[in-house]
Amino acid sequence: MEFIEGVGESSSPPRSFGGGIGGAALYDIRNVVYNRLIEIGNDEAVSNPDFREILDSHFNRLPPSYGLDVNLDRVEDVLLHRKLLSLAKDPEKRPVFHVRFMENLKTDGGEVDLVECSSSVSRPRSDFNHIVHVQNKEEERGFEPCSKLEDLNLDVRHDSDSMEKRQEICPTPLHEVIFSTPDKPKLLSQLSALLSDLGLNIREAHVFSTTDGYSLDVFVVDGWAIEDADSLRKAMEEAVDKSEGSWSGSSHSKFSVKKALAAQGEPGNWEIDRRLLKIGDKVASGSCGDLYQGFYLGQDVAIKILRSEHLNEASEDEFAQEVAILREVQHENVVHFIGACTKSPDLCIVTEYMPGGSLYKYLHKNKRDLKLPELLKFAIDVSKGMEYLHCNGIIHRDLKSANLLMDTLQVVKVADFGVARFLHQDGVMTAETGTYRWMAPEVINHQPYDQKADVFSFAIVLWELMTAKIPYENMTPLQAALGVRQGLRPDIPQDIHPRLCDLMKRCWDASPDNRPPFSVIRTELEDILDNDQETTATTISLNDAL
Repeated sequence: MEFIEGVGESSSPPRSFGGGIGGAALYDIRNVVYNRLIEIGNDEAVSNPDFREILDSHFNRLPPSYGLDVNLDRVEDVLLHRKLLSLAKDPEKRPVFHVRFMENLKTDGGEVDLVECSSSVSRPRSDFNHIVHVQNKEEERGFEPCSKLEDLNLDVRHDSDSMEKRQEICPTPLHEVIFSTPDKPKLLSQLSALLSDLGLNIREAHVFSTTDGYSLDVFVVDGWAIEDADSLRKAMEEAVDKSEGSWSGSSHSKFSVKKALAAQGEPGNWEIDRRLLKIGDKVASGSCGDLYQGFYLGQDVAIKILRSEHLNEASEDEFAQEVAILREVQHENVVHFIGACTKSPDLCIVTEYMPGGSLYKYLHKNKRDLKLPELLKFAIDVSKGMEYLHCNGIIHRDLKSANLLMDTLQVVKVADFGVARFLHQDGVMTAETGTYRWMAPEVINHQPYDQKADVFSFAIVLWELMTAKIPYENMTPLQAALGVRQGLRPDIPQDIHPRLCDLMKRCWDASPDNRPPFSVIRTELEDILDNDQETTATTISLNDAL
């Protein structure tokens, strides 16, 4: 069981606070901001003797890159950011957002006309749901504290030709949109989708997380035809109202720990006495827990331990859900559940230890170029495991090579059920769950989805097996996700087996109804292995010779 791989898409990016930015430079920036606010006679700066400490406290909450991103010609923005972060503490006002007109861009090659405009802060709202932090914040490494996306086209609603003609004769208004709300996985993608649904194109995105768990996200956008910021703010309020369900952060918020475990009766022989576990070396770390190799009753095991300081209602619900699912599954291509400690705060899950590691490591860290028989064998293992899960009413929701583990005989098993769900649970699944590069478009779009989302993810795994490459490796995770929304798929190699190519395309079809079930996928893969192996091996040998 591994729940950390260095591919960084399962959570909202950038959440580190280190870096090589000099402390003296940051202190100088703070001094400039403070002095300029005094010079312009800002009421708070002039009248409050504690203002400098307040200002320092604001900067200390944010990563060092925030200081270097401050527009020193408009230092009042720092106070605006502080105000928005303060408002976001009130659950009744989330998400807080601010909209203002920035400038007009001439699209005929002329110079930019800069236009100043007073800001328009969204009014406090009582009908916003509290955003809960429930998804696993895995794989957070490899990001900078500030993400910037330049000229990222998110416009999917308009005809491109008519848009180009209109822009040739009209200035392009630019607006700035700032969001503040509790940080959570997938927040950046959710906000981007919200802007896209309004027909806005993101020119720049600056994303910061505070040390106490809030997000400050600044977007520069075009696509709003008029300069009026108030009309855009009202449109955003309406869009947020319509998408309230997705802001809840979880489609199973009413699923309690007691209900999850009680639904299947009293604990049986799977309940483990923590004192009998021998915990060995740590092999991975996640946002809420750590993974250890260990021993239990004489056998090697993997032990996933939830950190007590991160225990809350949401994390305990996730834990209970994972235990409830693992108790129900037993298949040669699903990681074997041994037991769990369910008495808080000593919560842990014990599974068989998989010494072969993940398929992700096997492919990418070892640079393995698979031949057809091995490729098909791995794919069939995965399809068998997924067929079993789907037949038992379980959707995995995070199928990817990092969650496919191998034993000593290189048998591949589906693992990590932290975000898996029973299909018969109450509520429609719309939460954005999974990993960007493997995520189905209906999940990215926060639309209702079912087990066919796993089939899409399997298609990306199949592509990985064929190419030994990371999907969309030249794109950021967010760019990849936004591309998938608009029909982007990984490039298909020229020498791919034609039947595999056809199967993969059907599995990643934009329409879930067109994707085959895993029973069909497994049958076709086995038929290719039995009947087409010799021909394809000859083709590969010829290509290698060339």
